[in-house]
Amino acid sequence: MARFELKLPKMGESVAEATITSWLKEVGDLVELDEAVVEIATDKVDSEVPSEVEGTLVEVLFEKDTVVAVGETIAIIETDKVSIPNKVEPVVAKEVSTPEVVEVEKTIEKAVETVATPIAKSSDSGKFYSPLVRNIAQTEGVSMDELETIVGTGQDGRVTKSDILSYIENKGNKTPKPAPVAVSKPVEVPVQQKEVAIVEKPKKQKQVKKAAPVSLNGGDEIIEMSRMGKLIAKHMVDSVQTSAHVQSFIEIDVTNIVKWRNKVKDAFLEREGEKLTFTPILMQAIALTIKKYPLINIAVDGDKIIKKKNINLGMAAALPDGNLIVPVIKNADQLNLVGMTSAVNDLANRARNNALKPDEVQDGTYTVTNVGSFGSVMGTPIINQPQVAILALGAIRKVPAVIETSEGDYVGIRQKMFVSHSYDHRVVNGALGGMFIKTLKEILEAWDVNREF
Repeated sequence: MARFELKLPKMGESVAEATITSWLKEVGDLVELDEAVVEIATDKVDSEVPSEVEGTLVEVLFEKDTVVAVGETIAIIETDKVSIPNKVEPVVAKEVSTPEVVEVEKTIEKAVETVATPIAKSSDSGKFYSPLVRNIAQTEGVSMDELETIVGTGQDGRVTKSDILSYIENKGNKTPKPAPVAVSKPVEVPVQQKEVAIVEKPKKQKQVKKAAPVSLNGGDEIIEMSRMGKLIAKHMVDSVQTSAHVQSFIEIDVTNIVKWRNKVKDAFLEREGEKLTFTPILMQAIALTIKKYPLINIAVDGDKIIKKKNINLGMAAALPDGNLIVPVIKNADQLNLVGMTSAVNDLANRARNNALKPDEVQDGTYTVTNVGSFGSVMGTPIINQPQVAILALGAIRKVPAVIETSEGDYVGIRQKMFVSHSYDHRVVNGALGGMFIKTLKEILEAWDVNREF
């Protein structure tokens, strides 16, 4: 019999840990190949971890609601295969004594010392510490006694990754307390000195604004925020505090697009098996516009600007519980209208059914949200960090408009929509932000009603 270690898989570059939300299998259950064993949740998406082997679940290493680091073994599955260890021949090396070897030996000794004194999962007081927190503590030389002093901000007062990193940073910046000053008897100050003596006023302490208390009446109902709701709220506040949000607005005449879609949508469905909505048409035009203005497809890292090679369009989608998730269309500029329609429909359907994979909400470089789906004419969306811009598509409406012709101007009924562009004014100036949506307007208004799909 062989024992297979089921590990928490990698879920994108920016995801270092996940929370175990529920075990789908119990110890003793049979597990099939690719069968889901456990449900996990990150700050991006909920997902399942499938088994890579067939066998019996013999050990569960973490309980529900535990935060686990990526790559950590979370369960043991016993298989029918026999594990035969590879025979390793001992290698006899000549003893070499050089400065480089001595330095390497010191490093190895230090690593052995660190590994030899692991941090326990829980302390004598009963506090639980996640593998990620324990690894950081062990690497940085933080003892269990020190861990006990850290005030946790996680669920049930748990110490999070941010808590221990903050503790380590502050630990290195602590300044020594000043030595006590001996107090002597008051000295009589001459009258002449009294007149010129300067009395320093105590400095006012900086007051921290506290949220106003909420009063509760007898009929009020308290509703706990969901885990995802809390994460979204934190990300929105962080984004507003990080980026200098500026908005530009433009109105676009999409009459030709409405006419063209009404004319071809039935044939499109019959030939491609996909419903043609306005979203893929607009997304394709947005991808083309980004290609013309690559400096809108960037990210900010401190005082550095990272120009993204790929155009990965995030598409905000509503979940059944009212929260939003942003699946990503990778390399959107390389898709034709059929490919874009297929990608949009697939991601939207699986988002509504909570069936997105972690990789499908990663690596977005620009985000689009369709506020018009709820009847809104326009909106001012918050930037999805670390991106620098987000576009809001308003509702398409029939409105009276002035139409210019060679014979003069007249008023007619046109199909129009507002587009709102929020961008980070630290790195995107008004000219770039405004020219971006002006070019998008030109592309959409030049739509050929006689084109093929």
